[in-house]
Amino acid sequence: MILYPAIDLKGGECVRLLRGEMTAATVYNPDPASQARAFQDSGCAWIHVVDLDGAFAGEAVNGAAVRSILSAVDVPVQLGGGIRSRAHIDTWLEAGISRVILGTVALRDPELVIAACRDHPGKIAVGIDARDGKVAVEGWAETSEITATDLALKFEDAGVAAIIFTDIDRDGALQGPNLEATGALARALSTPVIASGGVSSLEDLRAIAKLDGDGVAGAIVGRALYDGRVDVVGAVRALAGEAA
Repeated sequence: MILYPAIDLKGGECVRLLRGEMTAATVYNPDPASQARAFQDSGCAWIHVVDLDGAFAGEAVNGAAVRSILSAVDVPVQLGGGIRSRAHIDTWLEAGISRVILGTVALRDPELVIAACRDHPGKIAVGIDARDGKVAVEGWAETSEITATDLALKFEDAGVAAIIFTDIDRDGALQGPNLEATGALARALSTPVIASGGVSSLEDLRAIAKLDGDGVAGAIVGRALYDGRVDVVGAVRALAGEAA
């Protein structure tokens, strides 16, 4: 199981939000490239990047910071936030992003996602962010009436590389991941699921690792890494099922 350390970009800096609130942002590193390099040097096989400003604007806002990250690391980078068109998708893949994450557009225009998966095999992930089980979009500012599972099932045969499932109420709150909802979603799909939101300890990561048989393929960790509650090396080992 893969650890995806999170770099959330706001105003060109590496921040973490509390439950998706842009007004509740804590700056952890003004240099995202150095943060990405530190994660790589600690053994991370992937980097997870979100353009938070872009998620609200509907287009890239922190493009310079993303490109600095790409220049700083050799490991693959997945990117979400504000990627709403085929042009956005193609531009970022051409720039060196290994996997783009489509969130709002997956709800608004599922055919675009399906076409992108067909033309870019293995390079498209769908980000499903849920509040009380319902999909939230536009930087989590709007909550729809469709459930996370129903949206994910629309892409079962499309060739999506992964479904990234975030429980918004757990995100940044350090209250533990929503194992029940994550496991249930993974069991309902053949597409791999990446867990996101709420990880606060190595015990949380070991619990996620036990969902491997359900189809959970990785976990995104943010605030717990920055606060020092979880060290990167230990997190990688925990998700790999290695003893402490």
